[in-house]
Amino acid sequence: MFEGLSEKLSGIFDALTRRGALREEDVATALREVRRALLEADVALDVVRAFTDKVRERAVGAQVVKSVTPGQMVVKIVNDVLVETLGSDADPINLDAAPPVAIMVVGLQGAGKTTTTAKIAKRLAERMKRKVLMASLDVKRPAAQEQLAVLGRQVGVDTLPIVAGQTPVQIAQRAEQAARLQGYDVVLLDTAGRTHIDEPLMAEMAEIKAAARPHEILLVADSLTGQDAVNLAKNFDESVGITGIVLTRTDGDGRGGAALSMRAVTGKPIKLIGTGEKIDDLDDFHPARIANRILGMGDIVALVEKAAQSIDAEKAQAIAERMRKGKFDLDDLAEQLAQVEKIGGLGGILGMLPGVAKMKDQIAKAGVDDRMIKRQRAMIMSMTPQERRSPDILKASRKKRIAAGSGTKVEDLNRLLKQHRQMADMMKAMGGAKRGAMGKMAQMFGLGGGGGMPSPEEIAQMQKQMGAGLPPNMPNLPSQPPAGLGGANPFANPAAKPGLPGLGKPGLPGLGGFNPFGGKKK
Repeated sequence: MFEGLSEKLSGIFDALTRRGALREEDVATALREVRRALLEADVALDVVRAFTDKVRERAVGAQVVKSVTPGQMVVKIVNDVLVETLGSDADPINLDAAPPVAIMVVGLQGAGKTTTTAKIAKRLAERMKRKVLMASLDVKRPAAQEQLAVLGRQVGVDTLPIVAGQTPVQIAQRAEQAARLQGYDVVLLDTAGRTHIDEPLMAEMAEIKAAARPHEILLVADSLTGQDAVNLAKNFDESVGITGIVLTRTDGDGRGGAALSMRAVTGKPIKLIGTGEKIDDLDDFHPARIANRILGMGDIVALVEKAAQSIDAEKAQAIAERMRKGKFDLDDLAEQLAQVEKIGGLGGILGMLPGVAKMKDQIAKAGVDDRMIKRQRAMIMSMTPQERRSPDILKASRKKRIAAGSGTKVEDLNRLLKQHRQMADMMKAMGGAKRGAMGKMAQMFGLGGGGGMPSPEEIAQMQKQMGAGLPPNMPNLPSQPPAGLGGANPFANPAAKPGLPGLGKPGLPGLGGFNPFGGKKK
């Protein structure tokens, strides 16, 4: 969602950071470009004015640390103001109340309230170990209550039995009573929506609020609606009193202005963002991390967290043991590819790595996308168990059969086999990473003993090694692409062949050595 804004701001700051000294007119010129970029991203005019005024006030006469250039100091100031605009600190759903805690989900029709309700329920049940009950109060839309019941069965969360003829207020009261009698910790109330804001809708929301006395009222807003989402938030807040915002469809091509504007205009925090259509695609909103992504610095912390949540620890440990013994067959490679897909695919991983945003066009021209992983897995699944265990037996006739069975070419299979050989050679060495932050990250991806989440200090070390983040007194914005996980620089050697220029080395560090870019012939 923030790609367009990120590209524009990166271009502006690249010009600034190349200057040894910074004049006041340079700052004024840069701020004009920042203002234009924010307006084009559909950020509210009042928010843009406040943003640029804060940056100008802090930039003029700022004390410049000796180890950084004045241009880098301006980037740090913009980052700080961006974080403030987005809300400074993460503000997750608050369950600090006597159970059952009522959470009311409101919004317009089509914003994704029902699906988001199921996503929140799954998140609360699995991550916070709460007993959750969902209830649909939408008696207007056909099959709305049945839709929530189906989603409840999918995520393993109970839903309130449907009783025909009840009003939304009656359903809310019955849900609260059932939750209290049956020992539920949380009751989620999925309310009805309209195609637009009107008096009957707001009156209904006010009645439900009075009857259910919700601890949280979450507004679900479609990020693709842009500037109109800000008006929506203001109206709901004035009429009902929302406590937080959930942005959906942030994986779409929206311009990002809604996220920047809604927090500043309403003063209400963005608590969650929907990052995809899958039931697991819901993340906490961290202002500092979003600011880092907008400024092209990646989000290593989110990558680490997603890996810890998505990767099967037992399978990772089994693969790690095989690696340490020097064994790494094509079944193991298929499992590594499956883990990459679980984390979010190539697009999700690359989007969290610092510096990759500037190489977007280069990556697109090379045809690097998530379909590459699917093709490679298809080739492996087209082999017999014996062929997967012993790739050396693959000769011309077998390769033709596998290529035909997977819908690929023999050349594609040869590249996959070459990649596997390279990975097998380096797996044993990578499996020995046991110390330090990089070792911890290697463990999480199935490359070392032990396991567990890295500490905040170790994550900070990863960010420093990756060239991400902005330390309080010394912004770290490398003019060259940053070093990769594990100390190697996957972006080095722009003339590297074969493979995508600048990404020709085998193995994407931290992902089991998997290199989606290796061995691609020109």
